[in-house]
Amino acid sequence: MGSGGSQKIFVTVKSYSKRGQLLKRPDLQTLAESRDLDELVTRIKNTKYIDAVNSVSKPYTAEKLEMALKTYLANQQYKIAKASGNAKILDAFFQKFIISNLKLILKGKILEKSQDEISTYFNMEAEELTKQRDTVVKALVSKDLEEAVSSLASSPFNSEIQKAVELYNETKNIQAFDIYFDKMYYQNVSKSLRSENDQDISHVFGMEIDFFNIMTVVRGKFWGLDDERIQDLSCAATLNIPNQVMDRMRAAESVKDALDELASTKYKDLVPETEDDVEAIAEFEHAFEMGYYKAINGAFSKMFNFATVIGISKLIGYEVRNIGSIAFGVEQKIPVETTMSKLIIKEAE
Repeated sequence: MGSGGSQKIFVTVKSYSKRGQLLKRPDLQTLAESRDLDELVTRIKNTKYIDAVNSVSKPYTAEKLEMALKTYLANQQYKIAKASGNAKILDAFFQKFIISNLKLILKGKILEKSQDEISTYFNMEAEELTKQRDTVVKALVSKDLEEAVSSLASSPFNSEIQKAVELYNETKNIQAFDIYFDKMYYQNVSKSLRSENDQDISHVFGMEIDFFNIMTVVRGKFWGLDDERIQDLSCAATLNIPNQVMDRMRAAESVKDALDELASTKYKDLVPETEDDVEAIAEFEHAFEMGYYKAINGAFSKMFNFATVIGISKLIGYEVRNIGSIAFGVEQKIPVETTMSKLIIKEAE
């Protein structure tokens, strides 16, 4: 077996090990039951996240904890990408951090936030690790949206950024940046999937691309966009939904009608029954993420499956997000049951 094959076996074995170290539902329940953030941090320090939160200074806030956890996540996912021999799919996956920061910067410029205000919402760990800091810093120090967009003219993001600005100017909806930037990410992932030619990886990431395209149609309907614009916002490939179903979703009269078109697909059980658009979107989003979480865990049923390397990256991402949600819930005194119901975690038995 070549060194590449040996390396893949090594990282898949490591993925199984890391999966065994993930926090279980009772662990998260204990964190969620904290009376305040001081108690939460004390409890987090009894988990593997001790190093992640040790650097957080008092007074604690959910925002500070989330930032520390994101730094931890960027480092973990970078290590996984490096250990895998720089598989293209993992590199594309890691770009998500940088794309997320650029979204925050451009939205911050629209809201006329200062450089310092914008900086508090993200960290540069991913950019430091991948030596792409300059791209983000140039956009960050720009005086306004126009200058920030100009600073990115030579970046691979330029074309979609221009479209995002155009859609924002039409609709004044700041989420235009979210969708176009997410489209860039999924287009990259889709391209990498074709080069990897691995069915198990395609299954894991294919669901995520499906989710993006479904949510793009649903949001487009909610905003009153026409079919052509929704098509342009979508990622080229939807792996588990026939093109004619996607066409019918885009042509549907309402959010509910669009989601009802999924009744003929593998996602039929996720279609919400509520007639309220906002509730339907929220219900579908949570149901899909739970389904995706189960599918990721399913990748671990096959030994030496490289999809487990993608899977553990995703599962650590969900875990970090869960702890961030718990921190917010504790800070805002949200009932424990409400917080726990929003987490992406194995259901109580």
